[in-house]
Amino acid sequence: MAILHLDALPPQTTKGTIVRLLTQVGEIDKQRIGNIAIQGRSATVEVPDTWAARLAKKLDGTDLANRHIRAWPATAPSTGNREDHFERMIRLLEMEAVAEAEQIVQSQRRLSPAQAEKAGTSLINMTLRDEAAGLGGRVLVTLGKKSREPLPWTRLGIGSPVVLSEQESDEHWRGVVSYRGSHTIEVAMPQPLPSAEAKTAYRIDVSTDEVARQRQRVAMERARSASGDRLAQLRSVFLGETTPTQQVIDAAEKFDGRLNASQIDAIRFALGAKDLSMIHGPPGTGKTTTVVEVIRRAVARGDKVLACAPSNMAVDNLFEKLLTIGARVVRLGHPARVMPELRTHTLDLMVDDHEDMQLAKKLTRDAHALYRRSSRFTRAKPAPGERHSLREEAKNMLADAQRLERQVIQQILDNADILCATLTGLDSTLLGRRRFEWLVIDEACQTTEPTCWIPLSVCERVLLAGDHCQLPPTVVSREAASEGFAVSLFERLMELHGEQVSRRLTVQYRMHEQIMSFSSQQFYESELIADASVRHHLLHDLPDIELSEATFSPVAFVDTAGAGFDDELEPDGESRRNPGEAELVRRKVQALRETGLAASDIAVIAPYAAQVRLLRDVIDTERLEIDTVDGFQGREKEAVIISLVRSNSNGDIGFLADVRRMNVALTRARRKLIVVGDSATIGTHLFYQQMLDYFEQIGAYHTVWEEPDLL
Repeated sequence: MAILHLDALPPQTTKGTIVRLLTQVGEIDKQRIGNIAIQGRSATVEVPDTWAARLAKKLDGTDLANRHIRAWPATAPSTGNREDHFERMIRLLEMEAVAEAEQIVQSQRRLSPAQAEKAGTSLINMTLRDEAAGLGGRVLVTLGKKSREPLPWTRLGIGSPVVLSEQESDEHWRGVVSYRGSHTIEVAMPQPLPSAEAKTAYRIDVSTDEVARQRQRVAMERARSASGDRLAQLRSVFLGETTPTQQVIDAAEKFDGRLNASQIDAIRFALGAKDLSMIHGPPGTGKTTTVVEVIRRAVARGDKVLACAPSNMAVDNLFEKLLTIGARVVRLGHPARVMPELRTHTLDLMVDDHEDMQLAKKLTRDAHALYRRSSRFTRAKPAPGERHSLREEAKNMLADAQRLERQVIQQILDNADILCATLTGLDSTLLGRRRFEWLVIDEACQTTEPTCWIPLSVCERVLLAGDHCQLPPTVVSREAASEGFAVSLFERLMELHGEQVSRRLTVQYRMHEQIMSFSSQQFYESELIADASVRHHLLHDLPDIELSEATFSPVAFVDTAGAGFDDELEPDGESRRNPGEAELVRRKVQALRETGLAASDIAVIAPYAAQVRLLRDVIDTERLEIDTVDGFQGREKEAVIISLVRSNSNGDIGFLADVRRMNVALTRARRKLIVVGDSATIGTHLFYQQMLDYFEQIGAYHTVWEEPDLL
């Protein structure tokens, strides 16, 4: 059997209502319907494997009691049989690995080097700028464009596994991006480049991350075979075999007056959890602030905390806030580009600055000098055994240096209250036998389930924080996604345990209430409340901003229907763009800038990478961010312009059909949201029809025909 997910159901929906929906609209026999579980406005239904995708296609967007319901399939997690669950996860993990590798191979076969760079998967014509020693024997290779120009837009970011190769030969080496600036990129490698010449042209290509994949495999096997230990107990909770437990927290405990009631409730709940707790944080509700307060209180009672997130950006966001609570915090792995006062708390710099490392560095230098001496015996014949003796001495010096480095690392880790790392960046060799009272995973909805199991073997209790109503994990394999691999652990546990393990934050501090309201209705049962500090704030409330049509209203939708702004495939690519929309967006940016709004307060986002590239070409404004919706998740700006791109006679909206992407897009703006799109195209989907109705209801609907000089 497979699981069919239903969401945004009307209040008082019953099992009978769902059965009628499935039989009348989905045209499935009643006898084929299995267990139905309803929780709030959501439900899960067991159906035959062959029916899940078919029903989802028929039911998604169906109008039920004047509400647009959402439906999507996922294979049941088989929690009744732990062997089946972990075997299935490992199988889907392998399926995803094959799909990722095939995607890279196909891209390299299909695209020229210049096209691959334009697609963001490669950097070409790179030259060596620097080569330096890093922690743990790593070599840090810095490269930049041969022409010294800025790097183009790229998907390669900190932590990305890459292959570095010479453009004129077949030589290549694996590494990980450790830094990316405007003009240079740094790759951490296990060994130096054999021919490090400044004139050599290099190419950097995205690669699969086999180290991360292997850590996930090991985590799955370890969880499956665990017996009689804490991991086995947590596994039972995570698979629904046992019920999560809570202890009572002292009601008289005082909290910071800046925290709202829903945050305090979530903090109390998390601190009282003996095994699992979850904080559901919709956009702008202060999720990370709430998580940090849980960690602060845990450390205050003497607990050790392992704080993780799927990406370096998410870890650094958490890391920066944790540095303000007065605890001893250490950032593992390669930190993102952070302020100098934050860098001093990364393991690399803490080790490098330790007094014992001065001796280790001297030993390393002396060892390298001995190696060079042992290689210089070319004309005069060395004394018997002299070369071997020099190399043995050098080898012993390096061993002593590495021993000192290990001691320094362990001392720093032992003294830390909190360790921060990406989930896949956790090195079991580095952690050793350490255990943590708490494992905290922020942005837990942005990664697949196997990744979350990596640190579970070293903790006593788990706190997950995220929002499953925003973008799910990125999964390349459609087959794996259809079998549930794109369902995060957070989402699965929410379905499994619901309010028994979770608390939702309900007060948001980002958006004007008219920007917030539609998403609140569609995704959060209208529970979101705009705090008084943001409820009515507008652009013209900012200093030195003119009062104008662009600044006195919070929301505007500009309809391009009938204007001939058709979407198109990018030349030599697979992504879509819309030149007409791009020009309209350029004008909207210009209008905002003319009010006095700084470029750094504006963001332009689009669902398609090709449109992002086009917008960057036509909008020549420094410090104005232009990115994909996916790339802007977790961010905010005073004003956000969304280009929906899709405009065609077929009503084809592509992956806009995943409305969670639109939830992200609609909730990035603080004071001004402008949406540009074709109502005739997007209105074929009920979610977008309701969005258009909402815009009309609040007086935000406009048409491109109001700007005749554009047509």
